[in-house]
Amino acid sequence: MPKYVDGFIVPVPKSKLAAYKKMAQEAGKLWMKYGALEYMECLADDVKKGKWTSFPRSVKLKPTEKVFFSYVVYKSRAHRDQVMKKIMKDPFFSDYDPKNMPFDGKRMIYGGFKAFVAF
Repeated sequence: MPKYVDGFIVPVPKSKLAAYKKMAQEAGKLWMKYGALEYMECLADDVKKGKWTSFPRSVKLKPTEKVFFSYVVYKSRAHRDQVMKKIMKDPFFSDYDPKNMPFDGKRMIYGGFKAFVAF
C-alpha cells in the first residue's frame, strides 16, 4: 500500500519544551481524529552538528534550543489533503495565534513525501 508522509524539522527553545509538548499532544490527537495513520514528534538525541549539513544546521539551531524531527503518515497524498482540510477547519488551528507558537515557525522545514520504500 503506498503511503504519504509530511515531515518537519523544528527548532524549539529549551524554555518552551513543556509548551511545545502540550501543543504537539493536542495536534497529534487532532491528526489521528481526522484520519492520519501515525503522528510522531521526535526530540534529537544523537544528532551532531555537521561540517556542511545536519539537522541543527538546517534550522540554524541556537545553543538555547533543541531540534525536533516530526512526521505524520497518511494512506496517500489525496488522503493527506482530505485530512488537512479537516485539520485547518478545526478550532484548534483557526483559533491558534502564530505569534504564540512555542517554536520559531520561520525556521521550520517541512514538506510532503511519497513513500519510496516501505515495510
